Amino acid sequence: MKKLMSYIDRFCYKHPRFGIPNLMMLIVIGNGAVWLLSAMDATGLLQYNLAFSATAILRGEIWRLVTFILVPQGGGFLFLLMLYFYYFIGSTLEREWGTGRFTIYYLSGMLLTIIYGFVVYFITRQSSAITAAYINLSMFFAFATLFPETQVLLFFVIPIKIKWLAIIDAAYFAYEIFVRLGNNYGLISFLPLVAVLNYFIFCGDWLFDLIRPERIRQKRKTVNFRREAARINREMRDKPYQYKCAVCGKTDADHPELEFRYCSRCDGYHCFCQEHINNHVHFRE
Repeated sequence: MKKLMSYIDRFCYKHPRFGIPNLMMLIVIGNGAVWLLSAMDATGLLQYNLAFSATAILRGEIWRLVTFILVPQGGGFLFLLMLYFYYFIGSTLEREWGTGRFTIYYLSGMLLTIIYGFVVYFITRQSSAITAAYINLSMFFAFATLFPETQVLLFFVIPIKIKWLAIIDAAYFAYEIFVRLGNNYGLISFLPLVAVLNYFIFCGDWLFDLIRPERIRQKRKTVNFRREAARINREMRDKPYQYKCAVCGKTDADHPELEFRYCSRCDGYHCFCQEHINNHVHFRE
């Protein structure tokens, strides 16, 4: 997983324009639009023609490879609340990871889901209904891994940390598998595990760090902030600028209109411009 993630980071670093900005907002808007149009479609043909169907795709309806992520799950106030929740989580992950990495995360979840759908079809010769529900729920695992101590209000009343909601989410995944197996759904019952696989590919190392905090303590270097600040001040006296992007080399002297920030996830002090603060390979010393 480390080698794969290192390759993805290098790819995003070399192709800073790769990715779909505000991807989750586009998906949420698409779900909302299909939901509204479906309310006026008594036949149900709209969602039927957008849903994943291996049989239909093999007949040439290739748009289903993409449009299945726009098929809404449920309706009413709870559905709208879930859309907002997906948008919040997705946009936060995009800001944390960068547009490129988040786009790859979501597309890989789609790809794994599609592959598994075809595997089930070729084995059972039955085309199963597949949605993006588990892909979206897997984003919650990623969010909880990055921000485990974040507190939210469950039902707008009960304060609870994200890490406990993630455990509830995992229990729901297990429940879904057992219920589907009990109802003789066959291989499609294991679809939630596909989303979990995608999560482990991207967040497995962070999860292991959370489980084994001593591993972090062994690797984490102690920073002498007074000494480091003195070193930075000495360097600043010898330079005609205060900030310089570690990726593109732009400085605040040459580009005063840009904002510069330090990355908290890089080892040491590394400054980046607003274009690369979320699109760079993290420095490791």
